Amino acid sequence: MPKQKTKKFAVMKRMINLKDQRIKEKDRSKAKEKKKKDPSELKEREVPKYASCLFFQYNTQLGPPYHILVDTNFINFSIKAKLDIVQSMMDCLYAKCIPYITDCVMAEIEKLGMKYRVALRIAKDPRFERLPCTHTGTYADDCLVQRVTQHKCYILATVDRDLKRRVRKIPGVPIMYISNHRYNIERMPDDYGAPRF
Repeated sequence: MPKQKTKKFAVMKRMINLKDQRIKEKDRSKAKEKKKKDPSELKEREVPKYASCLFFQYNTQLGPPYHILVDTNFINFSIKAKLDIVQSMMDCLYAKCIPYITDCVMAEIEKLGMKYRVALRIAKDPRFERLPCTHTGTYADDCLVQRVTQHKCYILATVDRDLKRRVRKIPGVPIMYISNHRYNIERMPDDYGAPRF
């Protein structure tokens, strides 16, 4: 019985350097020529366009009644902290609040199963407004970021660190979060809590 040849693991063909002397002159790689920078030349930059509703750091589309987009983990953490979502939102903002829930978030809660049936019951509360999703897939974070970018009238309620980090890069979008068994809001101008005459 002949011996089987075993291939050596991770053997790579040795490649010849393109600047090697054995290569003909026409096949060699050419040295890159450095372009001299003209100091008087205009520099082009791509600057993101901000919505016209942003007046300095204030978002003029925000105002009572507040429209609050709710994330899956926000509902779960509210249950753990024993907080009534709508009442706690009103206590935080001193105004009427309408919680909105997207189809993606609803699908995410349904996927979590029986363990999160209380969260599902809260999400189906008639006080919550449903927002239909037109995109494919059920990844809620992308959906929420897209909505908040397109329409500046929402406050995003989330406890998710990654989602918070993504939303902070979008100007004019306040974030509601939970700390010390109550709701807090970040990046909300002071004059929004005041009553309007």
